[in-house]
Amino acid sequence: MTGISVAAGEPVHATSIVVGQTGIVFLGPSGSGKSSTAFACLSEAMALGWHAALVADDRTILTVHGNRCVASCPDPIRGYLELRGTGIVRFRRAGRVVMHCAVALTEASAVTRLPCESETFSCGSATMPLMRLWHDGAVGPLSRLRAARPELFFEPAGHPQGNLPIS
Repeated sequence: MTGISVAAGEPVHATSIVVGQTGIVFLGPSGSGKSSTAFACLSEAMALGWHAALVADDRTILTVHGNRCVASCPDPIRGYLELRGTGIVRFRRAGRVVMHCAVALTEASAVTRLPCESETFSCGSATMPLMRLWHDGAVGPLSRLRAARPELFFEPAGHPQGNLPIS
């Protein structure tokens, strides 16, 4: 099993969102497409009638509460999303959100064509599935993530406004 690990409590170069009840953190170097992929996923979720909100763009603070990774945003950038070529836009935001999976954006290649299915992302003592997604401009990144891990994505009837409360 391989994966990515970060220290809890430190800002991470990442974009995080919540769609339905599922928290997703996007990882990758500057210019890899974190913001545009997150925006596409948010747009897809809204088209499905799901709750969709930005947690943080560019810098995400990841902490651990009860073995769960929780994302939040530094105050100065809360609610802002940078879309290269378009500018900085305001977007519906969420406060602290439990993350359920991490997505590492990769370049299309023969090596990354069939990613490992058992990779994990660790933040301190919290671990979650790590998925790889080509940032190739393909339409429907949320649909692709849902196809790969359908058990992580649902809109629960009892919590239509998104992520369950952190206890």
